[in-house]
Amino acid sequence: MPRILLCLAAVFAIAGCTEATVTSLGNRTFHIQGPGVPGGSTVPNQRVAARVCPDGYRVLHETVRNNTPDGYRDEPGVFTNWTIRCI
Repeated sequence: MPRILLCLAAVFAIAGCTEATVTSLGNRTFHIQGPGVPGGSTVPNQRVAARVCPDGYRVLHETVRNNTPDGYRDEPGVFTNWTIRCI
């Protein structure tokens, strides 16, 4: 039983690190910074975009960086940043 609880705690801790962050750029325009995800999945960005723009969104710009979110840190994963506009 304690092993199961430990495994569940680890899964929830890792899941909390995979959330993208959003910044408002103006009227219905947002910048989404995705977390480092092995394999380069854009699912965290899609989840945040759907929450910010429930009626739909359009990706205006996409930036993908391997192993470096800002050019200074060396973290594993692929970092995907989007600029979106709500429809």
